[in-house]
Amino acid sequence: MSAVQPKKRAAKVAIGRRKNYLAAVRYLDGRREIIEVRNADDLADARIMVLEELGPVRCLLLSELG
Repeated sequence: MSAVQPKKRAAKVAIGRRKNYLAAVRYLDGRREIIEVRNADDLADARIMVLEELGPVRCLLLSELG
């Protein structure tokens, strides 16, 4: 008679919750817009994501959503 072997479980990897940010953007032509930035690792990552998506801007202000 064989013994029942317990199933091996996959190792749990701690995945940190990524933060959401608000970006207030003023474009070079004077237009402005508020954009929600989702799944950024930190403020620097959120800034990079916005600038890659929008290109050059006159002013960029980022705030973490609580």
